[in-house]
Amino acid sequence: MFKLRGHHLFCLMGYRGMGYSKEYVENMTKIHQTLRAHPNTLVELVLGPDQLCEKYPNSGDYHCQDVNIFERDATILRKVNLETGQRLPWKEIENRIKKYVLPSDIQTVCKTCSWRTYGVCEEGIEDMLSGNGLRKVD
Repeated sequence: MFKLRGHHLFCLMGYRGMGYSKEYVENMTKIHQTLRAHPNTLVELVLGPDQLCEKYPNSGDYHCQDVNIFERDATILRKVNLETGQRLPWKEIENRIKKYVLPSDIQTVCKTCSWRTYGVCEEGIEDMLSGNGLRKVD
């Protein structure tokens, strides 16, 4: 089981092997590829820092405790009709993304995210809506 916060559900959609540090990328790739290969893997939705935040580099302000990040978590969980504390298989999260999310939602929900400008999250949502699931990361 993985513990994930709300906004990381969308980050996983757009993940392409880029990240904040080598250690962060290795951790994100492991979680991403596990969910991709084993969609029945349980995910517990948590409030605040999660298993991805554990590997965020310590380089000043701790991004994972920023109030804007907590707001994004809550917005995304509301968008997919989920709540912190829930445990469910990754495939159910994918189903909710397919049901409730459009690629254009990234522009508003994630408007303060520095990764938004790459366009990979919209592509990830498009892939999900097309039934392709998470992309393979080399």
